[in-house]
Amino acid sequence: MKNLNTSILLKEDIAKNNHSNTRPHNIDAEQVVLGNLLTNNETYSKVGDFLKAEHFFEPVHQKIYTTIVDFYNQGLIATPITLKNAFDNDEELKSLGGSKYLSNLAALAANIIDIKEYSKLIFDLYLKRKLIDLGTEMVSEITTSSEAKQQSSSLIEKAEQQLFHLASEGNLESDFQKLNISLNTSLETIQASLNSTGINGIPSGLADLDKLLGGIQNSDLIILAGRPSMGKTALAVNIALNNCLNFREENSDKAVGFFSLEMSAEQLASRIIAMQSGVNAQKFRSGNFSNEDFSEIVKANKDLHTLNLFIDDTPAISISAIRARARRIKRQHNLGVLYVDYLQLIRGSTRTDNRVQEISEITQGLKALAKELNIPIIALSQLSRAVEQRDDKRPQLSDLRESGTIEQDADIVMFIFREQYYIERKRPKEGSKDFEQWQDLMDQVNNKAEVIIAKQRHGPIGNTAIRFDPYTTKFGNLSQDNYDDTSYQN
Repeated sequence: MKNLNTSILLKEDIAKNNHSNTRPHNIDAEQVVLGNLLTNNETYSKVGDFLKAEHFFEPVHQKIYTTIVDFYNQGLIATPITLKNAFDNDEELKSLGGSKYLSNLAALAANIIDIKEYSKLIFDLYLKRKLIDLGTEMVSEITTSSEAKQQSSSLIEKAEQQLFHLASEGNLESDFQKLNISLNTSLETIQASLNSTGINGIPSGLADLDKLLGGIQNSDLIILAGRPSMGKTALAVNIALNNCLNFREENSDKAVGFFSLEMSAEQLASRIIAMQSGVNAQKFRSGNFSNEDFSEIVKANKDLHTLNLFIDDTPAISISAIRARARRIKRQHNLGVLYVDYLQLIRGSTRTDNRVQEISEITQGLKALAKELNIPIIALSQLSRAVEQRDDKRPQLSDLRESGTIEQDADIVMFIFREQYYIERKRPKEGSKDFEQWQDLMDQVNNKAEVIIAKQRHGPIGNTAIRFDPYTTKFGNLSQDNYDDTSYQN
């Protein structure tokens, strides 16, 4: 970048009028950018996607930039002459020389070629000023009597949220990408799929489900829904555990995050130990297990200690807090997959009586987060009671609570369904003529569950059967000869 040795006329007057000139700023750079725009309006196309009027330090420069942009958007030419009338009555510009100041701006920028570098400098200094403001605000909140009772955790969360917004605003790298770059990335993904027997995403550990999904894909928002007692949480924990085991097997440093709004971290840990040890989870509460069982529990506990699984059991957490904490895990522990149990327990950023609108904000926020962090997010969801009114209890997309927004934002919607749950509750009296028929039905569905892929943005829909052990709440694969082959729909 060219170093400006020539000061523009009346620049000293700006310094005299500005009592906050100790804050990071560069008047020279601001004058160069404005002068360049006045000389050649088309250079706005190089900086207009990130440079805003509020990024300028000097208030009169903010006004000049805003006016130039207004002229440009209306298809008018902005020059010192055409802008003169717009500033005839502006006292700030008059104090700097009026229209003569605009002419001096254009003259100063005559030999400047790279306006983008100067614009980036203006933007960077703006971010530094915002950081100073954020730090000052946090100190004020901590020390003032009205905020003194606030928990430090809530202050940290607020600061993280504001820092993220600032970081997002400061990302200048996002831009159009030429097709050949995207093609190369896509080819690498296809190659990885070829080398991994068709699974190019993160394996779920359930072979037939992975055939349908191709693994869990980065940047996807996956909705896992079901009625109570179908096993939503159990299935999510199973897949999360399989993700952790897969990362460890690949010697990857990636971590799995699990937001549990309904169950405590201890309850989830007990489920995971039961899954890994094979010991009946009911025995954990009763203490009625053998020495052999306890040995298996200790062995499983030791093995699980090496897994990168992080559980946050904050109840009624907000979507903004989820975003802030997910970014922190990503930064500190290389987050690879995120689970949220479950959607309807998350709070929106603002209180509203319109629950559909609130759910919309939550699902859009989760989808944006999945894309931003380039990870899959699996969010659990409840279903409406309409399922219970039908003879066929298999869920449909219309059964999703606040279904319009959830279905729209999700890349994949899948349901967990266990027919055994409903048949068990129709048990006739033992010894009756209906009991034998009921027993035959139970034998067919015993320890089986069905995952229904009702929507998949990038692949087929269809059903797949998996095994479920109600005693350890563990899901696993069914051998092919144990159930009818899945039919796929394009």
